Amino acid sequence: MDFIHDQKEHMGKNCLECGNRIIGRADKKFCNDSCRNSYNNKFNKDSKNLVRTINNRLRKNYRILEALNPGDKTKTTKARLVSADFDFTHFTSIYTTKAGTIYYFVYDQGYLPIDGGEYYALVKRTAK
Repeated sequence: MDFIHDQKEHMGKNCLECGNRIIGRADKKFCNDSCRNSYNNKFNKDSKNLVRTINNRLRKNYRILEALNPGDKTKTTKARLVSADFDFTHFTSIYTTKAGTIYYFVYDQGYLPIDGGEYYALVKRTAK
């Protein structure tokens, strides 16, 4: 048994990123932090870019709603939202009232199309 263990220990492994021989712990996969970071950045690149893009869009929408609704409730025009580059396709949740009214939320900042969609009621959801 000791012979097999010794053989495995001396065989060594190669870095998943650069292929260099790894020295150290048996469970080590990379020769250094730079290779580990480079490998993980390449591996997660596509999904991270998608998430980053959506999060940036949500953050921008949130800032727009927050700026236009400094209190808890106000009204604005669709034109004003559009001119601020608000993207109506990105929101975090939908709230439907018992009467069937649909509010769209970007975190705690909400909006409701009114008057045929030319105006929007802006609301802020308060923590319960």
